[in-house]
Amino acid sequence: MKSATVVGSGIIGLTTAIALQEIGIQVRIISREHFKNSLSHKVGAIWFPFEIAPKEKTNLWASQSYTRYLEDLRKPSGVSLIPFINAFVAGSNIDWQYQLPKGTVREAQKNELPAGMETALIAEVPLVEPMIYLPFLFGQFLENGGDYQTQTISSLHELGGLDELVVNCTGLGAKEICEDEQLYPIRGQILRCERFDTISFADPTQKGALRYIINRTNDAVVGGTDYVNDWNESIDPNDTELILKRIENSGVKQKPEILEELVGLRPKRKAVRFEFDPEFSNVFHNYGHGGAGFTVAWGCALELAELVKE
Repeated sequence: MKSATVVGSGIIGLTTAIALQEIGIQVRIISREHFKNSLSHKVGAIWFPFEIAPKEKTNLWASQSYTRYLEDLRKPSGVSLIPFINAFVAGSNIDWQYQLPKGTVREAQKNELPAGMETALIAEVPLVEPMIYLPFLFGQFLENGGDYQTQTISSLHELGGLDELVVNCTGLGAKEICEDEQLYPIRGQILRCERFDTISFADPTQKGALRYIINRTNDAVVGGTDYVNDWNESIDPNDTELILKRIENSGVKQKPEILEELVGLRPKRKAVRFEFDPEFSNVFHNYGHGGAGFTVAWGCALELAELVKE
């Protein structure tokens, strides 16, 4: 195989393209919009297995991504390691901890927890700052001889005619392209604020009451909402107040200084679609990563490269 086309330029598309280049394939990326306008560019992007299945595969993908991000620590890539508190309850997927190096994960003590959190793990995890990392990846893709063009793809038939191998990394756009009834949005509204004097944390344990603070180099991402099958991309002032109230109830004393309000639609399925199309045998689907795109992107990309190589 000499050439491939990746459709989509978010974190899934860019990592997929680079992984294919690394096994000697000439890759073109086609996307409806530039990565700066994608969902991937808006998010907090911390390594955190949120709202994603199947568990066995995603834990492995997350582990592989963790390892790949460690390689990028040495470069001006926007990747760093930070301590992160991740709440859990009975039934939560915490098996990901066993995929990480020994000594990087422990159970949090009560006095370390934000108010309202009963049990949690603390881990050193990759923080990936999209405004730095996505241009870093795109530059790497171009340096490897990649070609990029803007184009809207609207059907599987159109997708199948693009190249010898086509990888569908269109996220929520796959709902129209593939007529995928299993794919739906999870609406996330977030606040970009000044940094907080507190450890970053996330509490996804109560459905519909997601709360988190992710401190980055020059700001913090505060969230959030996880509204299922909600297509509203407009800022809702009521959600902003709800987010602020949850942070206040977490015991954070510092008053949030809001820099920007953002909304994104996470592409969710019962399970990530990671397979060749049954009708168009040259099309591989890699979408439906929910809120964990940055967490599993490299794992998915590297596994696909191995499949293609074989």
